[in-house]
Amino acid sequence: MEFIRLLIAFLLPPVSVYMQFGIGKHFWINCLLTLLGVVPGILHAVYVMAANKPGLERL
Repeated sequence: MEFIRLLIAFLLPPVSVYMQFGIGKHFWINCLLTLLGVVPGILHAVYVMAANKPGLERL
């Protein structure tokens, strides 16, 4: 499952963040970063996925 979320993080960054945390601050930050540029959105999605376990919002 981790590989699929990482793959989705590269294709649709906000979707991967939504799958892990739902609609919250990380989701909206990632949407904004993706609108500003795809690379910042991807980097944020990968960082959030690596820093937090699914379902736990620590950042």
